[in-house]
Amino acid sequence: MDLIYNQKEIPEEQWRYGFRSSAATGCGWIATYNALRILGYRAKPEDLIRYYERQLPLIHGNAGTSFWGPTVCFRQWGFPTKTVLDRRKFDAEARNADACVLFYWWRRGFRVGRHFVALEYRDGGFVGYNTYSNSSGPDHYGESLEAFLDKRGYFGAVLLAIRDKRPEKNKLTLEETQ
Repeated sequence: MDLIYNQKEIPEEQWRYGFRSSAATGCGWIATYNALRILGYRAKPEDLIRYYERQLPLIHGNAGTSFWGPTVCFRQWGFPTKTVLDRRKFDAEARNADACVLFYWWRRGFRVGRHFVALEYRDGGFVGYNTYSNSSGPDHYGESLEAFLDKRGYFGAVLLAIRDKRPEKNKLTLEETQ
């Protein structure tokens, strides 16, 4: 499974997102890409970037991805999804999902930002991808997403729980489903 673990390692000219680099604003399409990989699909980063740039044509990727973007994307592609706003329900919904995308706000001093990560539940707890600016592999969140978010002071979180739309034995590439 080829996942993107750290968007900061993407060269500035590779996979531009609007006028900015994916290293700066690409976490939304990267979370979508990683969630598709968790589900067993192949996707081209260029296609996902183009999809999201068209979703908000005035912003054109320059301010990142809208928090509802992945939900619209996965639903449009026919995946059963559930959007969860109540952090107390994140753990149960994420455990029952095949893949998830988590959106949250963070704050460090006077700096405020937002971020998307793809994650999955495995034996031993939740594992996320592209979580930190220094991530070099899967990031272990522990047994509770709520506790993970609370410990770091992340707020305004939204969980997208995604179920695969096909039986396990009939995995197709994303291109084959369109």
